[in-house]
This record gives sequence, structure tokens and C-alpha cells, in this order.
Amino acid sequence: MNFRFVALLDTITRVRGVHGAMLVAADDGIVVAESLMEGVRGNAVAALAASLVKRLHRAAEASGVGTPYFVHLQAEEGVLLTVPAGDGLVLVVVGEADVNVGLARLEMLRAVEGIA
Repeated sequence: MNFRFVALLDTITRVRGVHGAMLVAADDGIVVAESLMEGVRGNAVAALAASLVKRLHRAAEASGVGTPYFVHLQAEEGVLLTVPAGDGLVLVVVGEADVNVGLARLEMLRAVEGIA
């Protein structure tokens, strides 16, 4: 695991309400690096995020609106946030339902700059 990636992910997990952050291969959902709290099922989240991003990308392209840059999935018990991280990677964040999405997004964008 790349320790530079882990350090960037740790910064995101310091946002109150964030339970974990991962770098995931966009094509197959394989976890490249992770910083997760106990109880977060990383492989399942990674697979869901990769599938969701891939499907949204196809649907958005087909509708003519372009490539999605930030995905925010709000569910009963939490949120799933993603941004593209270059080189076929997706940055994925899992958080509580009331997480400060704006702050989490800001930290995600900073981390992506550090990955590129």
C-alpha cells in the first residue's frame, strides 16, 4: 500500500462524521489504499462506488451533460461521496448521514491534487 496515499486519506478521515476514505480502481472496484474505521466493509463499499460511478458516467454521457465530477449518494444511514482521482482511480468517502459534505468535498479535492 502506498503510504503517501494513506496519509492523504487520513486527512479526509479527520473530518467529523467521516468513517473512511479509499482509493479505488474505477474499472473493477479493487481497493488501492484505504483509511477506514472499524466496521466499515471496505470491499463492499469499493465495489458499490465503482459500479455507481461507472453507471452514472455512462448515463451522464448519454444524456449529454458530460462526465460527473462529484457523486453524492445519500442513504438512510450515511453518505457515499466520490471524485475522480486520475489514472483510473476514484476517491471514495463514507460518512454519517449528517456529515459536513462541503468540508468533506473540499478535503477530497485537496487529496486528489496530492495524488496527481
